[in-house]
Amino acid sequence: MIGKSALFTRNAIASFIRHHGHGGIPGENLPFSINNRYKLTALFIAFFGSGFGAPFLIVRHQMTKS
Repeated sequence: MIGKSALFTRNAIASFIRHHGHGGIPGENLPFSINNRYKLTALFIAFFGSGFGAPFLIVRHQMTKS
């Protein structure tokens, strides 16, 4: 019983890797390209900068509104 389940698990994992795996290439499963270092830097600055700057912009908007 245990041998059959172990064989099934091994076959299922091998099938998943064969059909859905990315081959272990770094960055292949990311939703953005890491080939252009300047574009990647700009995206990181925009992503983290928007999250850091949003509270300050909201406070400024509320203070100038009144």
